[in-house]
Amino acid sequence: MSEKMSLNYEVQSDSELNIVIDESLYPLDAVYGACYIFIDRCYLFLHRPEDKKIGIRFRAKDTSSKESMEALVVEFSNELLNQVLRFKISEATAQIREYTMARAFVSSPAQTSIDALLAELDAEELEEDDLEISVPWEE
Repeated sequence: MSEKMSLNYEVQSDSELNIVIDESLYPLDAVYGACYIFIDRCYLFLHRPEDKKIGIRFRAKDTSSKESMEALVVEFSNELLNQVLRFKISEATAQIREYTMARAFVSSPAQTSIDALLAELDAEELEEDDLEISVPWEE
């Protein structure tokens, strides 16, 4: 059994088409992320055709065909799903990242280990060096 998925897009010409995205399904940040991935392949123009809808107009940067533009929209929809998943994971792990960053910047063991290393270097005596590597260049 084979089903063909239909995307809601409107072909304007061989090098331009429009797609409308429901903001209740795809957060605005995910739409921005997906658009950013495609800015090297085509021009993207965002607009709001109605409340809670995001319109995106795709315009090819070079000559293209209707089929290549349709393939671009299919790739865009896959990237949009990828960005939604990244957005959801980012939301779910935000508190863990905040705790990790706070611990990294606030904790003092890192500073004490650096101080211990510096004290060890200060206490270390240099042995005689036959190659005079440790002699300053001025001498």
